[in-house]
Amino acid sequence: MSMAGNLRKVTGLGKVGGLRKVARLARRRPRVDLSHPARSPLGSSVVNCVTYQDGVRVPGCADLVDAVRLVRKTGEGFVWLGLHEPTDREFAGIAELFDLHPLAVEDAVEAHQRPKLEHYGDTLFAVFKSVCYVEHEQLTATSEVVDTGEIMVFVGEDFVITVRHGRHGSLGPLREELEADPQQLAKGPAAVLHAIADHVVDDYLNVTDAVQADIDQVETEVFSENGARLDPGRIYQMKRELLELKRAVVPLSRPVEDLATRPIRVVAPEIQAYFRDVSDHLIRAKEQIAAFDELLNSILQAHLAQVTVAQNEDMRKITAWAAVVAVPTMVCGVYGMNFD
Repeated sequence: MSMAGNLRKVTGLGKVGGLRKVARLARRRPRVDLSHPARSPLGSSVVNCVTYQDGVRVPGCADLVDAVRLVRKTGEGFVWLGLHEPTDREFAGIAELFDLHPLAVEDAVEAHQRPKLEHYGDTLFAVFKSVCYVEHEQLTATSEVVDTGEIMVFVGEDFVITVRHGRHGSLGPLREELEADPQQLAKGPAAVLHAIADHVVDDYLNVTDAVQADIDQVETEVFSENGARLDPGRIYQMKRELLELKRAVVPLSRPVEDLATRPIRVVAPEIQAYFRDVSDHLIRAKEQIAAFDELLNSILQAHLAQVTVAQNEDMRKITAWAAVVAVPTMVCGVYGMNFD
């Protein structure tokens, strides 16, 4: 079957409308035959491909085209496709099948995006920055405290595509949690989007709690007996890592607020109520980060003051010893002269 016939059968479009749509897509991307597994572009980047109906996983629908065909034929359920760092070639057929906008596809493949929410027709595209706390025995001036990744989400009326970049942020446990709650999963793709947003923001709070422990450690050492000897590079490193966390958290405020308040076609009002809870948690994370930044500034100023006091104390000691040594030096100098 040709690519046009395959897409017409999957999407349910008529002959004329289907051919026009295929022609339009063909101008944007190369044709890829998804109907033949041997030529499928889905490679090692695919983490999972699952069909859900009434909140329950449908067995035997691991093939993407078959899964989409089933959902659009019955008009029930949705497909959740999970990818990890896909290439342009791997994503080309997926983008064509779901009619994804080229700009969103480029962002999803290239990564390094700010958190955002964009609308492309009936498809919603969201970008989240995932964070992970890096365990370390001792905080140094070069310690990596916060590691970041990215999760891109395409949401349509009958599909969710998640694209993950980075070493952490696996959505496997989240998928299992959702499957354990069919009633929530039955609310559709928007329920998956909410679960991902909630998961990401909860990680923000977990990381801020861990970062607080590091800041408390630095604060304790600064005000210890040998606080003036502390390497100030450790404080600067904490500020740099906190800035990395801030870049992930702060820009997400507007997208989450839009999801919680603005009417969006693929997000039902009942789901928006859940996003309001996510927004509250995000505000809490932002407030903690702002408080940490102020605290680190205070710690740095206190440390610099301690260093100044220690230097003044050293100068007083040097001056005192110089005065003590000056007297015998003068006497020796005078009586050591040759007199007639």
